[in-house]
Amino acid sequence: MNAPLIGPGSNPLRVAADRRLNRIAGPSALVIFGITGDLARKKLMPAVYDLANRGLLPPGFALVGYGRRGWTDEQFAQTVREAVQASARTPFREDVWQQLARGIRFVQGTFDDAAGYERLRDALDALERDRGTLGNAAFYLSIPPKDFPQVTEQLSAAGLAEQRDGRWRRVVIEKPFGSDLATARELNAVVERVFPADAVFRIDHYLGKETVQNILALRFANMLFEPIWNANTVDHVQITMAEDIGVGGRAGYYDGIGAARDVIQNHLLQLLALTAMEEPVSFDAKDLRAEKEKVLSAVRLPRDLGTATARGQYSSGWQGGERVVGFLEEDGMDPASVTETYAAIKLEIGTRRWAGAPFYLRAGKRLGRRVTEIAVVFKRAPHQLFAESQTSLLGQNALVIRVQPDEGVTIRFGSKVPGAGMQVRDVTMDFGYGHAFTEESPEAYERLILDVLLGDPPLFPRHEEVELSWRILDPVEEFWASGGRPEQYTPGTWGPASADALLARDGRVWRRP
Repeated sequence: MNAPLIGPGSNPLRVAADRRLNRIAGPSALVIFGITGDLARKKLMPAVYDLANRGLLPPGFALVGYGRRGWTDEQFAQTVREAVQASARTPFREDVWQQLARGIRFVQGTFDDAAGYERLRDALDALERDRGTLGNAAFYLSIPPKDFPQVTEQLSAAGLAEQRDGRWRRVVIEKPFGSDLATARELNAVVERVFPADAVFRIDHYLGKETVQNILALRFANMLFEPIWNANTVDHVQITMAEDIGVGGRAGYYDGIGAARDVIQNHLLQLLALTAMEEPVSFDAKDLRAEKEKVLSAVRLPRDLGTATARGQYSSGWQGGERVVGFLEEDGMDPASVTETYAAIKLEIGTRRWAGAPFYLRAGKRLGRRVTEIAVVFKRAPHQLFAESQTSLLGQNALVIRVQPDEGVTIRFGSKVPGAGMQVRDVTMDFGYGHAFTEESPEAYERLILDVLLGDPPLFPRHEEVELSWRILDPVEEFWASGGRPEQYTPGTWGPASADALLARDGRVWRRP
């Protein structure tokens, strides 16, 4: 590993004190394809600045944009500066910016332009000489998945993917990783023909969130929870990703993908794996991945998908005090589309720990509020001591991990109501990151970009996990494609009636966050 190099304007004491991000990247270049897109502007460029501001990038770092625009290096640097000032998490500091700006370059070219990749190779060679990047480079493909094969093959043809003379070359690809198992395998084959498997980083930004990683600490650093983290005491688990917005300008992208492919196949199945997996031998990538893969390979779909799944599309109506259009009325949407904006699936895990405790996953747009959470709902205690009237207000105990937006953990349990009688009702005990810690959590892309530059892969799913996830989802997508239209649901509600019926058949109800 390269020796830590701390650039001008950084504070070594601040870096040493931050135990969450305490390793400094070595000399390298980050090349971003799709540099003019929303992800690059709102997340990637600000994250690079925030890493520099925290002293986690060395002087020998360079940021390279590749795109069709006829920008000079200075014009691209100005674009980066504007993105940083608009979206960076940390305060803007001129000295940090000047250090970063000295390594900013722009290369003009299209995805199919061989000459553009030659110019990119020349730019990286110049940065190796002038900035001391040592020839190391990570290629971040912030582009549509259909363009991955073309770009990786052009990188190979230009010699940009070669791992030689002690230098490393890595590629970062964004979800979705295919649209089903067959396309995921094709994509993996194309990418891994060019880059070794350990040089391919598949970004699932949810895995970079502090609260997602806290699942491991919550379970395995405490004696309190793990002994009851099983089907003997757990009734079921609900994993929810709800958004209160519609597809908006993403209609063209979203049509044909839908809620299940967009977030259940990746985000929610990753949350399921972290919640249900056994304790890994270590936090090394191979050990974490091995346990997640065991869980995903043990996931089973119920026989009757008609009663174990639900899907819907939001209709027009009122939400948040304003009139909103329905999914089929969004600009650019096919009015005959059968793409779902809400999906719910019941899954079973065929392991000794979880047999008999189902996992319910749901994701949707135009729901009651924006929230992502994991709710571990426990079985009811035998209430021999209490009359039914004394516990009529008592629900099931639950441990709720709030992933966003109000990151933290809530425990719900029963307590006596003050007074002469014995009445028991639900109360909550709450932990919030914002209240317990003075330092703001790193943004997910900060952690993930730093891990790419360090070559540290624990937070990145490898192709086996991706393929196992598609094995779970493909039968559901095939069943939905075999007939029927998604059920309409009203904006601001919690989805279609069929989703409530899915749990009602099991004598359960969805949480209302």
